[in-house]
Amino acid sequence: MTAPMTNTSARPRRVGRSVAAVFLGFIAVVILSLGTDEVLHLLKVYPPWKVPMWDPGLNALALSYRIVYTVIGGYIAAKFAPYDPMRHAVALGIIGLIPGVAGAAYAINRGDMGPSWYPVVLALVGLPCCWLGGVWYQARYPER
Repeated sequence: MTAPMTNTSARPRRVGRSVAAVFLGFIAVVILSLGTDEVLHLLKVYPPWKVPMWDPGLNALALSYRIVYTVIGGYIAAKFAPYDPMRHAVALGIIGLIPGVAGAAYAINRGDMGPSWYPVVLALVGLPCCWLGGVWYQARYPER
């Protein structure tokens, strides 16, 4: 009769910490993005809320800081990951892809919310930006 063997080298799964790491990255992107939007509305750079923003320059401005904030979100997900930081950064990108595609489909179907290219590009850049945030974290902390 043989005794059952356990694999003591396996990492314990920390699902709660993994969910929290991805959630922190997601919340960071949302708060930074909406906070910057609010400041730009208050400064009258953007039109009032609920007024479509058709100016390509303003849409490019919004896209530029959202790209930066999404990279930061990927970095945060990787930083707080209990293991495999890149997997957590990419998971954030995949999770963000769902509302991104839904938002793009909604905006295109409505047709009166601004240029269609903006939500499409926003949905497409989310996953690569989160990945880039994970790469940034791995470059700073290669031992993880």
